[in-house]
Amino acid sequence: MRQAATLSFGTVAYNAPGGRKKMTRKAAVLMAVVAGVACGATGGATGKASNEVLVIEATAYCDRASIKRVIGAEVPENIVVLAVRLAPKGDKPLLVSRDDFVLRSDKDGQRSQPFAPSQIAGSGVLVISQRGGGGAILSEEQGPIIGGWPGGGRPRRLGGEGTTFGNVGEASPQATLHSSSTDKKSPLLALLEEKVLPEKEASEPLWGLLYFPLEGKHKPKQLELLYNGPAGKLSIRFQQ
Repeated sequence: MRQAATLSFGTVAYNAPGGRKKMTRKAAVLMAVVAGVACGATGGATGKASNEVLVIEATAYCDRASIKRVIGAEVPENIVVLAVRLAPKGDKPLLVSRDDFVLRSDKDGQRSQPFAPSQIAGSGVLVISQRGGGGAILSEEQGPIIGGWPGGGRPRRLGGEGTTFGNVGEASPQATLHSSSTDKKSPLLALLEEKVLPEKEASEPLWGLLYFPLEGKHKPKQLELLYNGPAGKLSIRFQQ
């Protein structure tokens, strides 16, 4: 007897044929992400890496037109979007964290970790600039930033600490969030939250998007996705 294929989307399962055929909106969105990873649709470049514990497939979107098609809305400049599929091997669950990923550019040595959706489309305006040899910083405070060079400790803000996003590297983008007075959730934030890679323990394939700050224009072939987590270390290069 032929068994129905099962795809897992976070906490949603869809069986076909002969199974549950109602899909939530989130499941449908993640199905589109899967398609993008599988075939490099909408202008992306694909890459893959694996070891005895994990398989990672990724599609990189660098230009604003393809990013808009993947997200469904305009995003701020200097953001690179990656659609990723993580497939753990074996029966042991794997803890998935977005902080396990780093995106590096051959073009200028920039390195960054993924932003949370609220760091891109929260109640403020995101400004990204490059700090050579420093850390990527997200802050809602005012005042100059000092420190952040390799071996010199994490960056500090004169006049008090805000919310910081630290990432010391060869050259890292600095992000500053200028707060606004409104607490209303933006449509872009809802889209980014809906499509972001979930952070959870997974024993089945998991899909989602990662949002990396990189200043300037970068070609997919210049990018390297680095994974360093519970499954070990993996590196992915992209080809169109």
